[in-house]
Amino acid sequence: MLTLICAPIIEKNMEKIPEIATEYIERGADILELRIDAMKDPSKAKIRELASNIQYPFIATNRSPDEGGLFKGSEKERIELLVAAAEEAEYIDIELQTKKEELKKIIELPVKKIISYHNFHETPTLERLSRIVVEEKKMGEIAKIAVMPKTIKDTLTILELSSREDDLIAISMGELGKYTRIITPLFGSPITYATGGKPSAPGQLEIEKTRLILKELKPKE
Repeated sequence: MLTLICAPIIEKNMEKIPEIATEYIERGADILELRIDAMKDPSKAKIRELASNIQYPFIATNRSPDEGGLFKGSEKERIELLVAAAEEAEYIDIELQTKKEELKKIIELPVKKIISYHNFHETPTLERLSRIVVEEKKMGEIAKIAVMPKTIKDTLTILELSSREDDLIAISMGELGKYTRIITPLFGSPITYATGGKPSAPGQLEIEKTRLILKELKPKE
């Protein structure tokens, strides 16, 4: 399966987002990520309008502060905004650690789900990460793990996890883990994230650079 290059849009001003989306598409993004948590004063109506204007595959994400996000509203509001984007979205990214009653509202939607886990402090053991992936796959089409390495050995944990699992986005963040963003596609990662300007996580490469490297690494026929 071809790995999709996803370009996250981190922008306060919602009026600028369609223009940024067009730019990222022209630069080679296969799919966009609409980071609702970065937007200033998003409402359900504004999100619905924006989602219908994009006219390109996108992942709707409203990242919680606990996992590196910027959303300042209540958990109920956070989920409502995701639901508002669901009709037009290709995927909804929702954190595994979301409260069960709120998580259930997303799981029940007729849209594909990315169930995610972020740890900006460390890389848990391979066994612990494997258990998390099992839980994520019970609820969504794609599991996502993004963790922070302290040593190069931590980054190898992510590669080992990728070699064992399908339908998994696995990322070792920061400078140390940067290379995993282009190596995990060799293990069949469905999506890798690349920046168009404002990175949504430490270690993201630019869209063009990511595409060039993936093309070079692609096995020859």
